[in-house]
Amino acid sequence: MVEVCFLPGGPAMRQRIRSSIFVLLVAALGCEAKTPPEPRVVDLTATDGVHLKATYFAADKPGPGVILLHQCNQQRKNWDDLAGRLATAGINVLTLDYRGYGDSEGPRALELSNEDRTRMITEQWPDDIDTAFQYLSSQAGVTKDVMGAAGASCGVNQSIQLARRHAEVKSLVLLSGNTDGNGRKFLQVSAGLPIFFSAADDDEGQWLYAVAPNPGNQFAHYATGGHGTVMFQEHKELAGTIVDWFVTTLIKTPAKAPTARKALAVDSERASILRLLDEPGGANEVAQKLADARKRDPKSTLFSEGIVNVIGYEHIQSGDTKGAVEILKLNLTAYPDSANVYDSLSDAYLAAGQKDLAREYAQKTLEKLATDSTADADRKKLIRDSAAQKLKQLGEKQ
Repeated sequence: MVEVCFLPGGPAMRQRIRSSIFVLLVAALGCEAKTPPEPRVVDLTATDGVHLKATYFAADKPGPGVILLHQCNQQRKNWDDLAGRLATAGINVLTLDYRGYGDSEGPRALELSNEDRTRMITEQWPDDIDTAFQYLSSQAGVTKDVMGAAGASCGVNQSIQLARRHAEVKSLVLLSGNTDGNGRKFLQVSAGLPIFFSAADDDEGQWLYAVAPNPGNQFAHYATGGHGTVMFQEHKELAGTIVDWFVTTLIKTPAKAPTARKALAVDSERASILRLLDEPGGANEVAQKLADARKRDPKSTLFSEGIVNVIGYEHIQSGDTKGAVEILKLNLTAYPDSANVYDSLSDAYLAAGQKDLAREYAQKTLEKLATDSTADADRKKLIRDSAAQKLKQLGEKQ
């Protein structure tokens, strides 16, 4: 049986009801969330002529812009889900392949020597990122004086350096990474810059959170989850939390962190160690702290292998090879099963002109790789290639 629905009342009433229904339908359709335009691939040209690939995710209305910088074992497409969510929330987004990665030109970063790769990262990437940032800022509808940046792993330092260069960066999201001395100093004096951190205990910890003074900063802290954007796989809520952070700090209250939640308890000893390592002779004090801690707990580490490695290489690059050796020895004591520790110390000895020790630790690097469970296959290849290159350069012991 087919049921027929009749509208009650006379013709005038029925007409008013029909009109009301039409208005309600139009209003309902208007309340539906608008879909932002389809993302588009962008061709950018670096200052030296290298062609870079990016993807632009436009919002459907004027709003701030955010650049997303990938980690060094991935490429820009790893940000696609987050970028789409941000665009839907009213934030224009640009994702970029660094030169040497993904669809961008340039020698493949993972095939370069440590020296050449470091030169590319420190000397060329900042200009490339500025080119991408300027493109994002120039797009119609982008509020160019209210911008944000997010980085994972090596993208963390690039995001912080971008904020150092551009005051219009009003908010940061940093996933599982470190920064150099200039970056740490910038964070220490940037009490007004809201920053969202996230890391897992099975990866890098809360070092940068410890040095950034804004009381409204937030840290999504996980027991497990992996490195950088890999955390999205295990922690499905993380992407939504990041969207909420940028909406709050770029749209609702630009450049202002939300009301501070319960503060994360920061390990004050670890924070003090980080400050000590930035001071002349601080490595000796840290070595003593580690020795004392090992008396109480033979497995105590006190510090992150990654941040000590970064600081050690900073000293190599500045010419303080003696300081670099002392700093990198800390990792040898705290993380004796990591092959990368031996390779880094070999680099420091080589820079200091101590060729026999450089050769010895390069050989130990290759021996440790067989049992190192802390590095994945790609990272092991980088470490192996680095050690082998040094041994080839150094030749046989005379």
